[in-house]
Amino acid sequence: MAVKKIDGTVADAYLALLADRGIDYLFANAGTDFAPLIEAYSKAEANGLKTPKPVTVPHENVAVAMAMGYYLKTGRPQLVMVHVNVGTANAVCGVMNAWRGNIPVLFSAGRTPFSEEGGLMGERSGEIHWPQEMRDQGSMVREFVKWDYQLPNGKVLENTVDRAINIAMSEPKGPIYLTLPREVLAETVQGGFSYQSPSRHRTPSAPFADLNAIDEAAAMIAKAKNPMIITSSAGRDEADMAKMAALAEAFAIPVVQRKPRYVALPTDHPMHLGFTPEALMKDSDCIIVIECDVPWIPSKRGPNADAKIIHIGVDPLFSQYPMRGFPCDLAISGVLGGTLDALTQALATRVPQARDQVEERRTRLAALRASQREQWAATLQKARDSKPMSPAWITHCLDEVKGQDAIVIKESPVTFEHMRFTKPGTMFSIGAAGGLGWGLGTALGVKAACPDKLVICTVGDGAYMFGNPIPAHYVSAAEKLPMLTVVFNNQMWGAVKRNTREVYPDGYAAKSNREPLTYFDPQLQFDKAVEVAGGYGETVEDPADMPKAIERAMKVVEGEKRQALLNVICRGP
Repeated sequence: MAVKKIDGTVADAYLALLADRGIDYLFANAGTDFAPLIEAYSKAEANGLKTPKPVTVPHENVAVAMAMGYYLKTGRPQLVMVHVNVGTANAVCGVMNAWRGNIPVLFSAGRTPFSEEGGLMGERSGEIHWPQEMRDQGSMVREFVKWDYQLPNGKVLENTVDRAINIAMSEPKGPIYLTLPREVLAETVQGGFSYQSPSRHRTPSAPFADLNAIDEAAAMIAKAKNPMIITSSAGRDEADMAKMAALAEAFAIPVVQRKPRYVALPTDHPMHLGFTPEALMKDSDCIIVIECDVPWIPSKRGPNADAKIIHIGVDPLFSQYPMRGFPCDLAISGVLGGTLDALTQALATRVPQARDQVEERRTRLAALRASQREQWAATLQKARDSKPMSPAWITHCLDEVKGQDAIVIKESPVTFEHMRFTKPGTMFSIGAAGGLGWGLGTALGVKAACPDKLVICTVGDGAYMFGNPIPAHYVSAAEKLPMLTVVFNNQMWGAVKRNTREVYPDGYAAKSNREPLTYFDPQLQFDKAVEVAGGYGETVEDPADMPKAIERAMKVVEGEKRQALLNVICRGP
């Protein structure tokens, strides 16, 4: 334990403290409130002092997504700073996704100067400082963050930074919001600023499951003839994939990844039974819902009335959701890694009396899995030559070249059935709140964390436009973060069209086959957008051309270290 000291302003001390606490990056879109920080950065550079690397990100949602992506591959939360209330407003979709996805982001913003005159350093100096002030700036995001606070002075800086990190990183994890008045950042710390290194404010350990509840769950599962696991967010911690695999394999429990956000189980694992739980759910007598907010849609199809339902997760009831009424016979709170280990151990004591049942189930599931994979292959065969191009064919072509180590960002109609994932942390689909446009920024954050990995960002045409593509392509070029972007261009809001038909299957909109507000006309040349940042762009329409187009794009990304984009004209829902 050491006491470190830095002379200068609160801004100087803030950057030094962040660097000491392991913050690698400041993803920022600056405004007039940044003046003390910009001066502090210049001073630190001149004096050779360590600071978080500043990255200019010309749109706030891209900045938040970059912080999310970087955290997911490193386990270290990063700092985002935006311009007062307007920057906060632009970042809200990203913050909502981080909140619902339990991804820690140190989200911060300047606060319009509060002093009008008197010679206070950092006081108001431009017309915009009056109309931009709010009574309660934090109210804009208070429902979507774990903690919000305004730094009152430099004396509490160390406690404030440490508390922000501690709260963001404690389970369930999530974003925080810190506002920084310009006068406070510009204040000179008399006598210098001292802080403890390393921090004496430790983040609390993750909660561990109640072993009595674990034993009760094991008894339910051992008794069941057809247990199954449904998950969406297992795999956020990469170590959990092996633990899920061990549990599923030992006791022949099929795993269905509904709307997967991470790789919870290798797709070649014998207990991986796809992505739609309904087929298994109709015969299941015990359903283990693991880190899954929506395991099924009750209005469409639910489990059998007498099936036992177990919910497992760090917050298994998703307490921040205003309404979530899924049946629950047992809920187990605890960080997933420890819970899976404990459940595996508890089930192991019950194997002898259930062995015949487990092995019978294993044989039956192997046949079911083989049949399922045959159906997937048949679907792909039909899609191979279809025009407009099928998302299944696009997915298959990407799968053929990506290998085991490439990282795929999915904000697109990628068909999971036709892409293999065998390693943890190689797929992310993290728009948990439904705020579109996170894919490009997340891919950039992942690439910053894993510069030697191939990163493939797949987006729909709507998601691409929401992703602020020009700012994203700028960051890719400026920070030397080459990646392959594949736009699934079906010229529509596919989800809007699909849901309209679900609500009104025989309605006027369905009969028109041209639902208002769902189509993009004319067809856009997204491949031209990447060219403004020195990237390579190409439009692909013929399915026969897709493999060679990917090959050309890969040569640019991996050989020339430039970003590339394929604008793929494809079929909609």
